[in-house]
Amino acid sequence: MAATGARIRVPVAVACRVLGLSTQGYYKWLNEPVSKRDYDDAHAINALHEIHEDDPTLGYRFLADELADAGITASENRVHRLCRIAGIRASHAGRRGKAGKPGPRVHDDLLAYEDKHGRVCHDFTADAPNAKWLTDITEHPTGEGKLYLLVTWNHAAVRLLVPRRH
Repeated sequence: MAATGARIRVPVAVACRVLGLSTQGYYKWLNEPVSKRDYDDAHAINALHEIHEDDPTLGYRFLADELADAGITASENRVHRLCRIAGIRASHAGRRGKAGKPGPRVHDDLLAYEDKHGRVCHDFTADAPNAKWLTDITEHPTGEGKLYLLVTWNHAAVRLLVPRRH
């Protein structure tokens, strides 16, 4: 098991025991260092990386079609396994999971009062400008990140303030 020309020769059984390997596995590797499947998988992974660099939006099903065009036969399941091993993923956003429960409401009692039937109502009327302002912010997920829309409304003056993007 020692390197060719080394002064110290170590028996295979001792070296395998120290390294935590089986002697049977060592001799199998010695006869065939790389299996045909591993060799073919490595070539397919290299081709998948090249295809993925050209078009990173392709999923494993389209990558399987592109591999077939390149002359490498592989099923979709095999391509899926190889993509998982190589860490190749489509760059588009996949399905999102269900959103979690919303957090507690903020200022739920803002401008609130109870009417004569015991229902909660909100009074948004204003007698003068700058007496009551309303605002709302909304989050919109996009491909480039999150977009936040903020609206501020002066109810009595009937003016809408739109912030500018700098």
